[in-house]
This record gives sequence, C-alpha cells and structure tokens, in this order.
Amino acid sequence: MKTVIASCLLLLLSVSGVLSVEWKHSAILDNNFLLLWTPDETDVLFEIQAKTLGYVSLGFTKDDGELGTDMVIGWVDNNGQIHLQDRHVKNASGDPQMDSSQDYYLQLGYENKTHTVLRFSRQYDTCDLRDLKITNDTMRVVWQYHVEEPVSVTGRLPEHGAVRGSRPLYLVQGGAQTKQSTRNQEAEESLKTWDIFNQQVSLSDIKDPLLRRRFVKIPNVDRKQHVVKYEPVIQPGNHKYLHHMTLYECRGDPAELEAIVNTYASVSNLLSLQCNTIAAIWSVGSEGFNYPPEAGSPIDPHYGPHYYMLETHYTNPQMDLFISDSSGLRLYYTDRLRIHDAGILSIGIDPNWRHIIPPGQPEVISEGHCISDCTRETIPNSGINIFAVTMHTHQLGRKVRLRQIRHKEELPPIASDTNYDPSYQEYRKLQKPARVNPGDYLIAECTYSSESRHTMTLGGQATREETCLVSSLYYPRIELSLCYSLPSLRTVLESLGIQKLTPGVTPVTIQKPANLANMTLENRLLSYDWSTNFQTFQRVTRRGTFKPLCSTNKGPLKDTENLEVPYPTILAPFEEPSVPCSKKPLRNNLSILLSEDEDIGAPMDPDSDETNAVERGQLVRSKVSRSSDGPTAGSSSARPVSVALMLAVATVVVGAAFR
Repeated sequence: MKTVIASCLLLLLSVSGVLSVEWKHSAILDNNFLLLWTPDETDVLFEIQAKTLGYVSLGFTKDDGELGTDMVIGWVDNNGQIHLQDRHVKNASGDPQMDSSQDYYLQLGYENKTHTVLRFSRQYDTCDLRDLKITNDTMRVVWQYHVEEPVSVTGRLPEHGAVRGSRPLYLVQGGAQTKQSTRNQEAEESLKTWDIFNQQVSLSDIKDPLLRRRFVKIPNVDRKQHVVKYEPVIQPGNHKYLHHMTLYECRGDPAELEAIVNTYASVSNLLSLQCNTIAAIWSVGSEGFNYPPEAGSPIDPHYGPHYYMLETHYTNPQMDLFISDSSGLRLYYTDRLRIHDAGILSIGIDPNWRHIIPPGQPEVISEGHCISDCTRETIPNSGINIFAVTMHTHQLGRKVRLRQIRHKEELPPIASDTNYDPSYQEYRKLQKPARVNPGDYLIAECTYSSESRHTMTLGGQATREETCLVSSLYYPRIELSLCYSLPSLRTVLESLGIQKLTPGVTPVTIQKPANLANMTLENRLLSYDWSTNFQTFQRVTRRGTFKPLCSTNKGPLKDTENLEVPYPTILAPFEEPSVPCSKKPLRNNLSILLSEDEDIGAPMDPDSDETNAVERGQLVRSKVSRSSDGPTAGSSSARPVSVALMLAVATVVVGAAFR
C-alpha cells in the first residue's frame, strides 16, 4: 500500500510540474494578450493567455510579414477539445496555410469563463523551411485573436473582426526575469527606490538634438548599497519624444557639483565635472534592467561618487507645441550586497563628423575599436565577465555585433544581432558571461542601410545623424568606462580622394589633387560620387588608421591621447559554423497533401484518408473539460489524462490506504 501511495504522490508531483512553470520572460502584447516564455537548450516553451474564447495566434517574422510569417494557431472547441496548428502565411495579405510538418507541441490548454490559455513548445530550428529559426536576433512577434473559432479543424479563420498587432522582442536573450519566485519577491519588498526625474523640461520648438543634463546627489545612505535593477518612468503620452537617457557618475570638484544639484548645467562645464562613467542607460524600446543575483551597481558614500548626471536626449520632429516632460529613471537598491560590483563599459565610435555613411547603399559597415593597449592597462589578469549588452544606433542601423580578438584570433562575437531594430534597443542578457582578458581587442561593428537617404549621413547626437555604440554590463568593476575610436583625419581624406588640405584657411579648402584645388571640404562631401566610389571608400575606411579614445573614471587613459593606430591584424577571422539540418520525412497522407500548399479552406471529402487523419489527431491536440477554475487537462502525451481525474484517483487510493 505504501508503494501505491508513493506512486500517487509521484503522479501528483509530475502533474504539478506540468502546471507550474517559472517563466523567465513575459510581454504584454496588448491589454488582452499576455505572452510568457522560457528558452531552453534546444527549444522554447511558450504560453499564451488571451482574453477571448475564440482562436488565438502567435507568429514570428523578420520583416513584419512582407515575405511570410511562421505562426501557430490554437483554440478550444465547443466539445472541450484543444486544437494547435502549425501554419504559415506566404505574404502580408494571404490566409494562413497549414504546414506539412507540425512542429509546435502542445503542453497544456484550457478555457475558463473569459480566457483561452495555451502552452506549447517548439525547437529553435525545426528543419522546416516554413518555420522561422528562433535566434539571438531581434524577432518580430505578431499576434492575433478573435471572439470566434474556425468552423472546422481545417477551416479558414473568420474573415473579419480579428485583433492583431506586432512588436520586436528578444526571445532568447531577454533583459529581465519577469516571473519571480516567492523568495525573490520577498527580497524585493526590502528594496529602496531612488527616483531621478527631469523637471518639466519644455519640448516645444526644439531642435534635434535637445540634450538636458540634470545633476543629482546620491540618496542619504550611511554605507555601501547595490543597485539591483532600474526602469524608465515615462510621463504618459511622452514616449515618442524620448530617445535615450543615460545616467553618469560625476567625480569633479564637490563644491562645483554641489552648487548645481537639482539644476541643469551648461555643456561648457562638463569637462571639469568629470561625468564620464555610465551608471545606467535606457534607450527607446527598453523596459529597464534586472541585474543577475551575483552582481549589482554600487552606491558608496565613502569611496564612490556622490553626484550623478542624468542626460536625456529628446526629439520632437513634428515640432509639437505646449509639451513638457518629467520622465526619468527609477533605481532600486539594497544594503544586501551582491558578490560583485558591476560596471558598464561603452564601446563604439565617438559621435563625430568623421563617421561618414554614404547615401543610397544597402550595407555600410562602420567600426568602433577598443584597442589592446586600453584593456591591457585596465583589466586585471583574472579578466572581466560581460553578462549583458545593449546596442545603440539611430535610424539607419540594421546589424550590430560586438567582436573580440585575442592573440590575433577572432573569437565568436560576444553579442550579435543581424536583424537589429532601432526602435527596440532593449538589454539582452548573455546566456553565458563572456570573459574579456587584458590585451583583448574589442570591435563594435554596425551595419547601416542608407538606401532611404539621398545625401550622406554624419556621426553625431541628432537622430538624423548616426552612432554606433555597444554598452556592456560586466563584473568585477574596473576603471575603464569608455573605449571609443574615431577615424583619423588622413583616413577620412584618403577615403574622399583628398591628398592635402590648404593650411590655415577658413572655410577648409582642398589643396591637392589639382583637380580638386580650392574646393571646400564641405562641397567635396556633398558632391562626391558615392555610387562610383563607395567600395573604395569602404575599403579605405575599414583598413585605415584611427584615433583610440580610452577614458577611465578619472579621465583619458595615460599615453593613449595622441595615438594613431592601424586596423588590427586578424590571422584567424571568425566564421559562423554551419550546422546541417536534415528535413524530416513527410509523415502521413495529410502531410503530403499539405506539402503541396493546398488552400486549407478548400472542402475535404469527409470519408477521405486526409480527413480521418485529422480527426484521429494528426494535429496536436488534447481533451479537456471546460472549467472556470483553470486547467483540467493538458499534455502532449499520446493519452492525455485530466488533472481532476488524477486528483480523484489519488484521493480514492489514499483514502483506501487509511481505511
């Protein structure tokens, strides 16, 4: 009898494991559609919670559906039966068609009085050409739901009345753990908050960029604290005016800083204020950041800075009137210190006119270099561990990656996004921290598409200008804070076919070659034949010399200010490994039929083998009893058993054991 009781308890525990999942990520796609997901080694587990009793749908695309969308559709029918279907849409206006290979696997599903809940999994790479690979790149998630269900298992979706939307997400490397355990929730109750907000900044009639720098003092604490997370607090209706916010530590003269606390200081004071170490950063599309359990950003009243600067970049392209803003950052801190002090190292190109992006090009590559001399002088022998990054360009960015070279060999990228979306600059946590050793060489590489521009784009702060930055969160904290580069003047001139400028002349004019003599530099930039000379420009820019800009929390790194260095020697470039994927064979007559892309709404013979295959369960499904109290069934096993039935059996067996 004890064996029977133990078996029943084991059964109950396994059922509880199916129903209870500690989700790593979540996103409210709209007020009625919640998406939860947890990436694993080979697949991703998803759950949809939608306020509808009709069908729900989730899809993935890299181009907002223009070339097709991989999607899964599910519902619970009037008989309490769950349906989950792997479909695809060939183009933005087409109807979803059934995939010949059904690669989404149902784990749980039910309806209550208001919601439909479906839990399912799929592999990152299903080896199905109609399924989009789930990667570390930005994925555009599309969703859809309706108050009605399809009229039949193979029927079309209702034609009108669907609610739909799309947004970019990181499905593999999200920035924060949103579903927390009870222990974590209890720890959060002890967190204190530090609000750093702007004060009614007028946004009317501004020119881009509008930068506002507000100076604040640390909270009144008597010992070291750790910031363990931060989030934006954006004034309702003002999202479209905020481009990014950066919080800097300031280590200048205390008396000078104290005099400007809670004010906006002029730009001319910045150099002496020494506000050059990033403490927190927010960009458009981000929801903030949660530090990992082993690290936190320090607030130290004894050894750390007492003053900070919040720099906010506003944009108002429509010149809206009577707009003001009081948005800012909310930091959560605690005196329960983590193991490591964390820091932020920013790698990229210094915002400057020498960063040139020619017009009309599908791909323009720019690189910001963090040279070996900078890391050798600042990183300890034990190295630092990068655990998260945020990538930042303006409007033209399409790809970003952080490259790492060690002893002239290129390692796999620390982070990479080949589908970068400038409107979604969220943090991404690395699946495993990346070790950076002293002497390692880092490159922030940005790929832009300038096909929409008829004139060149220069580097700068404005949203119509461009930038290339990768901010890396790491531990243990070191003094190095900014590691930028800037193309040397001679490289820029060579890329434009200029041999020599006329010294001491304003405006700047060209002396050589003779055919360009007396032309101003500005006119050369504006009149350059980019279509003919682009490849030469790109080659010279990427292989010329540049000026490294290494800055610590005390200012520029000694002996690096006057350097001009060549592109690094890479003897073994990194090549992305190619993993062959064997397509699974078609599994039944229905799969063969669907592989021919037949319209799923076409009538089917009720006695045909294909229809019988559907009714026998070739589409992944499971039986449930409708209940307003939650799930009563749900399993991807061949013979699903309801939870209610298992509880009843266990009750009878356990009761019999004690009679």
